[in-house]
Amino acid sequence: MSDDYLVRIGKLIRDARQHRGWTQSQLAEALATSQSAVNRIERGNQNISLEMIARIGEALDSEIVSLGYAGPMHLRVVGGRRLSGSIDVKTSKNACVALLCASLLNKGRTVLRRVARIEEVYRLLEVLNSIGVRTRWINEGTDLEIVPPTRLDMDAIDADAARRTRSIIMFLGPLLHRMDRFKLPYAGGCDLGTRTIEPHMIALRRFGLEIAATEGIYHAQVDHSVTPGRPIVLTERGDTVTENALLAAARHDGTTVIRNASSNYMVQDLCFFLEALGISVEGIGTTTLTVHGVPHIDVDVDYSPSEDPVEAMSLLAAAVVTESELTIRRVPIEFLEIELAVLEEMGVDCDRTTEYAADNGRTRLVDLTVRPSKLEAPIDKIHPMPFPGLNIDNVPFFAAIAASAQGQTLIHDWVYDNRAIYLTDLNRLGGRLQLLDPHRVLVEGPTRWRAAEMMCPPALRPAVVVLLAMMAAEGTSVLRNVYVINRGYEELAERLNSVGAQIEIFRDI
Repeated sequence: MSDDYLVRIGKLIRDARQHRGWTQSQLAEALATSQSAVNRIERGNQNISLEMIARIGEALDSEIVSLGYAGPMHLRVVGGRRLSGSIDVKTSKNACVALLCASLLNKGRTVLRRVARIEEVYRLLEVLNSIGVRTRWINEGTDLEIVPPTRLDMDAIDADAARRTRSIIMFLGPLLHRMDRFKLPYAGGCDLGTRTIEPHMIALRRFGLEIAATEGIYHAQVDHSVTPGRPIVLTERGDTVTENALLAAARHDGTTVIRNASSNYMVQDLCFFLEALGISVEGIGTTTLTVHGVPHIDVDVDYSPSEDPVEAMSLLAAAVVTESELTIRRVPIEFLEIELAVLEEMGVDCDRTTEYAADNGRTRLVDLTVRPSKLEAPIDKIHPMPFPGLNIDNVPFFAAIAASAQGQTLIHDWVYDNRAIYLTDLNRLGGRLQLLDPHRVLVEGPTRWRAAEMMCPPALRPAVVVLLAMMAAEGTSVLRNVYVINRGYEELAERLNSVGAQIEIFRDI
């Protein structure tokens, strides 16, 4: 490699490490090398093999290079442009990954309509394929067909793909009914601080699942004589925890009551899918779910997951921060009503159509038109709550919106340890955000956004927030290494370009 390439690679590695919050010593420990070696690599003073670059990328959960391409994907954004026209919301990322895990319950053929073609889905498909599940895109690549084998080969699991998605944790619920022992790699995903699986275990122990964790592997053992004799009370009203409990209850031969359950959008979509498999679920949309399980499921099922309310919020925020008039179609309004109420309090000018049904026949949709607005900071702080409160994944978008408003806004992200920190990356683009502690950010507006070149934050929603701010900033910005955005959004740059943005995808190594 030339010295110029070594320097450029070193800078990418340094930026990825710093965004992960690691020291050189921590990265060296993960690579089983010395701190001085990491220092030389980052300064471009040491030859480095593709194998080592790949190891560094895996350690930092960052696509330093992408084999088969020229390098990691970046975005060049020409900002200050107004958006116009209309754009459709894609199907829910979080629902799609839950339904892929739920397909393991079924011995028959599962077809999922309009599945989000995103990196998170691709990672799960790689895991499913590695254990013997046949999957293929049908109907010109819009729908996904899933056919399970008679026996899953868990020894052949693609550990690298599994470690790159936290969704792998939702394999526990379906697998505990299929085998006595199995192994899963540790769950990965966004860098959002410490997130234990203990809430999952408290629920799944009631079905006889016990886990020992050693050397990056969950060793699972199931005692099939253990069944939940009383209601399961979740210690965390989390989405994936509720989904895991539902997946375990689905094939339990009896009735399972789950209390303190999440009633969020992806949980409801999973419940609708379970009903399509022949499982009765009472209390959908509430915090108490009663599941009448079916021990053997062998049906051909065809299901359409609903649209993604967080993507809808992303597009809404794009219109607000670029001061544009934009129509966002197929918005799942039930899961965005609190956000819209707060935005209307801030002065956002928008209207909505009458409601109509999503393709699943259950979720309520509207079309929203947003217009340029004079914004004022909200009186109360912005903070998430379990559904029907303001969605935790929509909180980051309020950082960019609040930065466009007159006055101070306090954003309190009490759920995640690190995500509020990543929002301060907006300061590189002219924002005035003060980090009060790891969970609270004070946003001062209005902001005169300015162009900048920077590394993509390692958390999905803050990464998109940075992209939206770049779209509002006059001049040309560069957002480097956007793999994390591709984990959760399908062709986001191309779709924003279709309504007037100017975003170029490029690779430079």
